[in-house]
Amino acid sequence: MSDETILRELKDGVLALTLNKPKANAFDSAMVALLQGHFKDAARDAAVRCVLLKATGKLFSAGQDVTEFGGGGHRSFRQHLQKNYNPLVLQMRQLEKPILAAIQGPTAGASLGIALACDLRIGSPAARFVVGFGGIGLAPDSAVSLMLPAIIGLGRAAQATFFNEPIDAEQALAWGLLNAVVPEEELEATAWDWASRLAKGPVGAMGYAKRDFNHANLANLEEVLDYEAHTQEIAGQGADHQEGLAAFLEKREPKYMN
Repeated sequence: MSDETILRELKDGVLALTLNKPKANAFDSAMVALLQGHFKDAARDAAVRCVLLKATGKLFSAGQDVTEFGGGGHRSFRQHLQKNYNPLVLQMRQLEKPILAAIQGPTAGASLGIALACDLRIGSPAARFVVGFGGIGLAPDSAVSLMLPAIIGLGRAAQATFFNEPIDAEQALAWGLLNAVVPEEELEATAWDWASRLAKGPVGAMGYAKRDFNHANLANLEEVLDYEAHTQEIAGQGADHQEGLAAFLEKREPKYMN
């Protein structure tokens, strides 16, 4: 499976998947399906011992491309999540091989969930983490409600969600959201170095460790993903989302009434 929106390279046991959809690497259903396919292949291919997830351009990803829903009429957020992001997050957490993300710029919304589903994250000083959903009157999904508090703490996660303020690279490092911050010009080489070291390591044992981490810290992941889809269905039909989305598309400040 290949497409220019996700570039694929396999070298020395490292499968590099590069988001490549200018300007903002925003996901639509077709791009999510491609990523699902790549992770499915990674699970079956013994030559893949580590996955490196990275992106072109200034943004890692703006998350879901909201223009995909621009046709009007009723849309089911629950069905969208159950088809797209919920299976992808589960694939990533259930892949018994390490996943490293190299984050060169802002990541928001569903792409934040994808970044959090990785095992390790390194970034440049320009890396930014934005929950994003509240900016258009929605609730967190893509397991952000579970994994962000698990990594940075409930109070910090609530602040980032309610105020929709970015967590910069320095703060992300201090809170454990990033494992390392390196100069922008060194990020690519450092990411490959880390990924190569992981690929040369005891990947089978890492897979068991990942099972252990999931069992100890994310045992209710499937339940949370299902519940997020339920609450997002409600939020998505509400007045706050209608106003938030309209304001986003019209590039103005939203006027929430609820």
